Amino acid sequence: MLLNTKTYSQDYTNNVIAVLEKEAQAILDLKGAIGHAVNDAIQMILECHGRVVITGIGKSGIIGRKINATMASTGTPSFFLHPSEGLHGDLGMVTANDVIIAISNSGESEEVLNLIPSIKKIGAKMIAIVKNPLSTLAIKSDIVLCIGNAEEACPLGLAPTTSTTVTLALGDAVAIALLQARNFQPEDFAVFHPAGSLGRRLLLKAADVTQTTRKNPIVLHSDSVKEALFLMTTQGMGAISVVDERQRLVGVLTDGDIRRAFAMSVDMLSYAVDELCNKQPVCIQAEELAAEAMGLMEKHKINVLPVINSENQPIGMLHIHDLMNLGL
Repeated sequence: MLLNTKTYSQDYTNNVIAVLEKEAQAILDLKGAIGHAVNDAIQMILECHGRVVITGIGKSGIIGRKINATMASTGTPSFFLHPSEGLHGDLGMVTANDVIIAISNSGESEEVLNLIPSIKKIGAKMIAIVKNPLSTLAIKSDIVLCIGNAEEACPLGLAPTTSTTVTLALGDAVAIALLQARNFQPEDFAVFHPAGSLGRRLLLKAADVTQTTRKNPIVLHSDSVKEALFLMTTQGMGAISVVDERQRLVGVLTDGDIRRAFAMSVDMLSYAVDELCNKQPVCIQAEELAAEAMGLMEKHKINVLPVINSENQPIGMLHIHDLMNLGL
């Protein structure tokens, strides 16, 4: 770790700490304001047969996009509607089965308020997240979630800081409550994040990896070790699956097995593979998860693993590097 030896004319750490303390305290203060309205909002969303539509302008819009992203990835179908775009045609995406979450610190944002007549005509329900429970947006909404009169961390009292932090925390809390209410599981999360490491761990099967790597070195149990060594080298696996006449897996021969045998006899290249191979190999079914394959390799301290089908026939061979490259 490098030590910071620079000197500064002014120390700003206290300023940063003060902001963190102020925003953290505002979130804690919000706990006291949580009441039946939050429960009503969550129940309304759970009963929604459409989607949650989140809208807001400026900094509230940015926070709204983040809340939307959290909901969408945790089992609550949602999308963000920019108020200005909504006024120019995108309101056509809203249906009577949807629930609108409108975010406005003041509750008087003109762009958001201009959406309300159309939303009412469409028949969608509205939840407002505002500071002022007596604002126009609050009065015209079905449910009001009030973030309280938190003092902004900005010393000028102008830049949205504490208010946006509290709004985001409230949105996250509602999203997670919905996740729990829906009994949303890691497997469900993986479906929405197939490209992430979690998605790969929970969705990627052993057969999927072998289809990509296309490595499946196979030798007949009666073939010579020399033939096996040639095939093993060609595919660069350091091991080879040993099969019988019906192509069923009966063993695995590794380069380590060959080296140990060579130390005992220079004639070992003429031996039958059956004489040297491990006849109780660790293997994995094609439909098992690739993460399970990784676990088997770690448990048995091996670098390669045959993948077999329901007929006990090897369809591929996994190398631990292939799985590590996938982030498993």
